[in-house]
Amino acid sequence: MKQNLEIQIENIAKQAQAASRALAVLSSTVKNTVLKDMAIALLGNQAIILKANQKDISKSHGENKAFIDRLSLNAARIKQMADSLLAIAKLKDPVGEVIRAWNTVSGLSIHKARTPIGVIAIIYESRPNVTSDCIGLGFKSGNSVILRGGSQALNSNLAIFNVLNQVLQKHHLAEGAINLIATANRKAVDYLLKLNNYIDLVIPRGGEELIKKVVRASAIPVIKHYKGICHVYVDEAADLNMAQNICFNAKCQRPGVCNAMESMLVHRDVAARFLPGMLKKFRESKVEIRGCAFTRKIASWAKRATARDYRTEYSDLILSVKVVEDLDAAIAHINEYGSHHSDSIVTDNNFAAGKFLKQVDSACVYLNASTRFTDGNQFGMGAEIGISTDKLHARGPMGLEELTTYKYMVYGSGQVRP
Repeated sequence: MKQNLEIQIENIAKQAQAASRALAVLSSTVKNTVLKDMAIALLGNQAIILKANQKDISKSHGENKAFIDRLSLNAARIKQMADSLLAIAKLKDPVGEVIRAWNTVSGLSIHKARTPIGVIAIIYESRPNVTSDCIGLGFKSGNSVILRGGSQALNSNLAIFNVLNQVLQKHHLAEGAINLIATANRKAVDYLLKLNNYIDLVIPRGGEELIKKVVRASAIPVIKHYKGICHVYVDEAADLNMAQNICFNAKCQRPGVCNAMESMLVHRDVAARFLPGMLKKFRESKVEIRGCAFTRKIASWAKRATARDYRTEYSDLILSVKVVEDLDAAIAHINEYGSHHSDSIVTDNNFAAGKFLKQVDSACVYLNASTRFTDGNQFGMGAEIGISTDKLHARGPMGLEELTTYKYMVYGSGQVRP
């Protein structure tokens, strides 16, 4: 016999499926108007959202600074959320776009066109801005969404959801277009992941354990956003001042996010010139260094790095450092220890740059830029629903196009197959 919570979750999924059919045919004009009204509503209800956020923060004693940073909202961050919704409104609507069209010898006209995926469940942890980003992207791409945020951000998520859902109600749009599972009960996720009759895709955002749990339990296809073990490799032909700025930004600008640098690799021929100043700057910023033998000769205060360190997403002011023999060794290290998320090379050598960009097997590869740019907003997508480290169906920041699939619309004039 089904429990009350299980019935509630199933009803949410059924309602979302029904709403998705209405959203799929909603005009771009209506969607853009609603998104603009959502942005206005976020700013107009800022005090309510911040009060709810303070409740969540007050319950998070003992958590590290990176966690509190991910959880915290302020006026600037709410404005960023509103700006993201406005940016999504300005983007071209992908629904109905003809990717390719051709005629066959039988006289059929075939159009390959983008269409919404349907119902998308997003399971995430302690970043309340994800709530508005996912609602905005899901709505514009014609998908209904079911959101299940972490219990630590429950009050914040609920406040944001209520504000945005009131906008949908004002426009008399289908109930169930956006949904929030407002319970800390972990069984809710277990029930949700069984509902493959109603939900088309699951996107987990958060730590590795969360993602592994979702993959194990889900009867629904999952696009994974595994851990972000991001590297910056300082090549022998690097501009060392540029390299220092890039590495510092990649590690320290916001260390608790998935596109922050977790491991810095340095070519042996520039290590003696580059590392003393770079490590001094990190130490002044309270970055704990875990280094190879060469690194520890330069910085005796650094801890010894282990193979486990090179596979760890710290999400904190901790950095592993390794001096490598050459470009090939750097590429091999990244492909073995990385998480296929975001990796960068700093070099003025075009050959080295091309080889790195082609051979490093990651969703985003950079030349002379910080890994911190792996972000849907920074990529011009308005926001992102996640950063996929999978290779199918989407890879990297997932924006509007990545939230569509396609179908073939075939136009005939009475043809039958001989």
